[in-house]
Amino acid sequence: MPIINWRKSSFSTSGANCLELTTAHAHIHIRESDEPDTVIRTTPATLQSFIRAAKTGRFDHTI
Repeated sequence: MPIINWRKSSFSTSGANCLELTTAHAHIHIRESDEPDTVIRTTPATLQSFIRAAKTGRFDHTI
């Protein structure tokens, strides 16, 4: 199994609950450090669209 180099968010502290990212095969893999076996896989374009929508407040009033 290849070694995966996860990168921690610069907004994370040294404790648990850190967002980590890696890239592989044209996808971005995202996980939370306290749940390392649960990984979300997405494309750069989809993640960019999600981040843009979050920054503009598109999800602020969802239930």
